[in-house]
Amino acid sequence: MKVFIESYGCTFNQADGQIIAGNLLENDIELVDSIDEADVVIVNTCYVKLPTEDKMTYRIQRLQKDYPDKKIIVGGCMVEIDPVKLDKIGPNVSWIGPHQLNKSADVVRATYCGEVLRQTGFSKESKVCVPKVDNDGLIHILQICEGCLGACSFCCTRFARGPLNSYPIEDIVAEAQNAIENGACEIQLTAQDTGAFGHDTGEKLSDLIKEVANLKGDFRVRVGMMHAKNILNEVDEIIDAMKHPKVYDFIHLPVQSGSDKVLSDMRRGHTISQYKEIVSKFRNGIPGITLAVDIIVGYPTESDDDFNQTVELLREIKPSLIHLSKYQHRVGAISSSLKEIPPEIMKKRSKFLSNFKQEITEEENKELVNSIQNVLVVEKGSKGGYIAKTNSYIPVIVDNVELGTFVDVKITEATSTYLKSELL
Repeated sequence: MKVFIESYGCTFNQADGQIIAGNLLENDIELVDSIDEADVVIVNTCYVKLPTEDKMTYRIQRLQKDYPDKKIIVGGCMVEIDPVKLDKIGPNVSWIGPHQLNKSADVVRATYCGEVLRQTGFSKESKVCVPKVDNDGLIHILQICEGCLGACSFCCTRFARGPLNSYPIEDIVAEAQNAIENGACEIQLTAQDTGAFGHDTGEKLSDLIKEVANLKGDFRVRVGMMHAKNILNEVDEIIDAMKHPKVYDFIHLPVQSGSDKVLSDMRRGHTISQYKEIVSKFRNGIPGITLAVDIIVGYPTESDDDFNQTVELLREIKPSLIHLSKYQHRVGAISSSLKEIPPEIMKKRSKFLSNFKQEITEEENKELVNSIQNVLVVEKGSKGGYIAKTNSYIPVIVDNVELGTFVDVKITEATSTYLKSELL
């Protein structure tokens, strides 16, 4: 039998797709590069937002219609978050829950033989040092923990990923070492919340960062998203660890709103004052650090004044990257019982922040024009050239270079999302 896998969503889910592939190869099941070649198609779903839910639903239905001779298996977050809808649109579809990846080969074999097999439910199985298929090779996604400690009112992902399950530092370092020895030049430490790492085991994120960064080799470490409330007691240690020259000067610190009232309604567990203190400490400790933030526009209890407080926060902290999302009800989320704000208000606020976001991020990037940067070339550009990363993890377009190498460039132009350069 031949299997084609397509994965959607965050880096963590991309890594889950790599584990599924690794499990299949370990069990002598062939992987192919196109649906046309496959007997079985696995759709590794994301379900974080309503537009993504619609995309996943459409994709599954389209596969069933366009490829009636193919066997379909659904994996990813949709399996645990919305099994009722999934069963409705695909009553004859098998499932692989995100905690059951070690049973992927069993599900594929059963499905190929005409059975409907659904492996779901939570597990404490480790996702570190297991077989993976990493087609990139240069960028290695390393899952450090799964689940979270949060109870955010708007989130449905936590229903799929469950309670926090941190993996041992020793195992994480061993996988990183193996990846580096096999050519990886960027190690991405990823989780639903890297800031929660070790809260269940007594280990510390700062220790993990140091141990990975101290490995031999020429590479960089990117630390993934952190929830502010979970690093309040470890900020100084994390900053100290991230000062290591092999760690990107980059922090992804979602805030979601600039209003304490809305943060409380969202059950975020921190205040704006605490958030700004964390940002200030990082910027003082690591000058030039790139700050990426997430903002949810139009939470049901967000007033005009709350929205204005968000705008003022962004104007004050001037993040280099801003990820905007319009609020929409999610399956099982507490906030889904609230009345959504009028669509015309949502549209107005979202448009304003989209324009405002571009102004802020472009302004920050323009400060780098004419500077000399040592960048790591990590991938080919979709429109030609190559994509490299500065030490502060800002994408740079560069030509005539070799993948996996460090090169010096001069920044010639800046946009709100990337830089252009010339090779020195």
